Amino acid sequence: MGGLNILVCVKQVPDPEGPPSAFEVDAGARRVVPKGIPPVLSPFDENALEAAIRLKEEHGGTVTLLSVGSGLSKAVMLKAMASGADRLVLLDDPACDRERLDAHATASLLAAAVRKLGGFDLILAGRQAADTNAGVVGLGLARLLGLPAVSCARRVEAEDGGLRVEAALPDGYAVFRTEMPALVTASHEVGDLRYPSLMAIKQAKTLPVEELSLAELGMDPEAERRLELVSLAPPSRERRCRLVE
Repeated sequence: MGGLNILVCVKQVPDPEGPPSAFEVDAGARRVVPKGIPPVLSPFDENALEAAIRLKEEHGGTVTLLSVGSGLSKAVMLKAMASGADRLVLLDDPACDRERLDAHATASLLAAAVRKLGGFDLILAGRQAADTNAGVVGLGLARLLGLPAVSCARRVEAEDGGLRVEAALPDGYAVFRTEMPALVTASHEVGDLRYPSLMAIKQAKTLPVEELSLAELGMDPEAERRLELVSLAPPSRERRCRLVE
């Protein structure tokens, strides 16, 4: 098998390990406001990147990172690049703020970017994002691109010109085989993303970064939305004290 051309979709989210007290709900604006929480890559996306790097190490090829959002942190992306990616593509626009996109709009933007960038043998994504936990974008992207898809992968291997994927189940795993190109969403069973060395971080600063625009893609995120957030409010907690003599 020749080298694999792999694309990994990654999302920047507020650190899910932050304390609940650091998140506030703005009911009027219908959004969650993190206070002092640094941005990170969504953990399942890190699992997907680790799977891509392992395939690259075994079969050769390239790993391209693709991220859609607003105000994307270069430091966060630099760490991901230093782990073993070769190229970074960003669609960074205020209209792509995570609070303004639903799953369909996000998948549509990613699909347009993939078509713009050209063909890939394999697209990897996290099984779900750490902020919404919806688990829809990856499979939605596969549907829009007309690709076979396997979700919740715990292991991804390339063999005989195709893929062998072990998909995690509650009480075991299922084995799927598919031709490429294909899309796979990774679960935490794949393993944690390796920590880059200081030398790798320095080298990552020289790697190519390409920026796409909505105009280039001919996309309007608002027109791609299918869901409307009507209201957002924190849970109501009542505390009652009953004295028992």
